[in-house]
Amino acid sequence: MNAHFSFAPATGIGSMPGGDAREAAKAVTGSFEDFPYLAELPARGPGADMIGRTAGLLVELYARVEPSGWRLGDRPGRDTRRARSWLVEDLDALEEFTQGYEGQVKVQAVGPWTLAAALELRNGESVLADPGACRDLTASLAEGLRVHLAEVQRRIPGARLVLQLDEPSLTAVLRGHVRTASGYRTHRAVDRQVVEAALREILGVHAGGPSVVHSCAPDVPFALLRRAGATAVSFDAALLTERDDDTIGEAVEAGTRLFAGVVPGTDGPLSDPAGSVMGVRTLWRRLGLRPGLLAESVTITPACGLAGASPEYARKALAHCVRAARSLADNPE
Repeated sequence: MNAHFSFAPATGIGSMPGGDAREAAKAVTGSFEDFPYLAELPARGPGADMIGRTAGLLVELYARVEPSGWRLGDRPGRDTRRARSWLVEDLDALEEFTQGYEGQVKVQAVGPWTLAAALELRNGESVLADPGACRDLTASLAEGLRVHLAEVQRRIPGARLVLQLDEPSLTAVLRGHVRTASGYRTHRAVDRQVVEAALREILGVHAGGPSVVHSCAPDVPFALLRRAGATAVSFDAALLTERDDDTIGEAVEAGTRLFAGVVPGTDGPLSDPAGSVMGVRTLWRRLGLRPGLLAESVTITPACGLAGASPEYARKALAHCVRAARSLADNPE
């Protein structure tokens, strides 16, 4: 099923610096004329951060900010309202800059396992500690995403939506490395089939369209994500090791798109565009894949979100992704 979707050659991850929704939408749509995305601006505070923003999408589950983090409660409060109002502001800005646009638009949300690791139950323990609560959270997220995607589609009728799930804690969940509230213990590793089933349920919300799972942690479980139905996997290319070669090769051969994060997410000197994609070309040679397949299989992105960058660097990084992708297409060898 994966082969039917052709992705644009470059896009961003999600977060942008600053607090001005119009500035962010203008930068994103100006940089990626064929693959803009709904920017997130965590600098605005709680509710604009990735956990709070996704918590605001939940249906019949509400979260509020406690000193320890986001905690589930009984009814929507100020924090839920704030998260929702910022999301509306971001949607308004993107809608303004995509008038008459037809093409791919990416929408990001935190995936069920990173959300379960970050959200607290009423007793202060992580949702991860309670399998029943994990199932409820997954069902609520699925329903919320359905509503959210419909709203984005209504505002940008020509959009071909791409759903991205952010799962930076996924590997820690699978390995039993997520700490309990006390910090002295870790939660038991969640069974891989349970993890896969929840991801499949969430990705199934957008079954007719392409989906990406993003993690800028090491050891991204490529095979599991592919089985769960992800059309593409987004990762920090600098964290790949030769241990990952086999699963990446299998993923590419099965039609999975790679979103290779090759441009640093924080301020620093940028190499020339060809230098940025050198690692991708090297990987390709190691895998023994034909060079012509490169542009068809790889989308170039920053290594992670750009929330920690300066606005000037963020704009440069987005433009650099586009140039690096062009270098890859022009000269795959």
